Amino acid sequence: MPGRVVAAGRAGRLEAVTAGRAYLDAVARGGGLGLVVGPRPLTDDAADAIVATGDGLLLLGGPDVEPARYGRAAHPRTYGVAPDQDEFELALLGAALRAGLPVLAICRGLQLVNVALGGTLHQHLGDIDGLLEHAPATFPRAEPGSIGSLLPVTVQAGCRLHRLLGGTGTTPLTVTGAHSHHQAVDAVGRGLVVVGAGPDGVVEALEHPGHWLVAVQWHPEDTADDDPVMQRLFTGFVARAAGVADEGP
Repeated sequence: MPGRVVAAGRAGRLEAVTAGRAYLDAVARGGGLGLVVGPRPLTDDAADAIVATGDGLLLLGGPDVEPARYGRAAHPRTYGVAPDQDEFELALLGAALRAGLPVLAICRGLQLVNVALGGTLHQHLGDIDGLLEHAPATFPRAEPGSIGSLLPVTVQAGCRLHRLLGGTGTTPLTVTGAHSHHQAVDAVGRGLVVVGAGPDGVVEALEHPGHWLVAVQWHPEDTADDDPVMQRLFTGFVARAAGVADEGP
């Protein structure tokens, strides 16, 4: 999973590379070992070499994707843009897709996948009338240990995410996810399919039929420690990475 640099003083005397422990713990509960890679400029060959050391790619939540990547000027509420981080994560995503490795993308990860495949984003959901609150009142600041706003998501029957979360047959599955985002999918990227949405119509999940690629807009890691449904997402991802479950693209 791609880490992010944090300033000196927050985690020690020097700058540090971090990834949220909740992600690592959820992967570990699923039987996997999460490896965090520090951001750096990557050629395609270098990205391929990094990806070859693992069995899957987990794209994490975080600040906004650079709007210029999908042809937009920055919204006044855009925050945390880091073009070098975007480049790093996009390079790893491209390498994972070339290698046929499973990709699980969460929150910002979903947005990055959508942009990588030519899609666009709603830059601030607060500009759209009639939507639910998809983030806590303090967003983007968060209290230590807090989780996102709990909202329902309906997942279409028959898709990979439906199976991963325990759905069966032809009945859509409604789950509760922790949300902490002010952006969401607008135009859907090439080859991606919308497989989950909130009651207000906001896109909450994407898949790619040609790859094992599952992307969710909410934060399953926030509640996976006590919600078996959310933990299933990580466990299924690890099982696919290990080659023991969910064969096929």
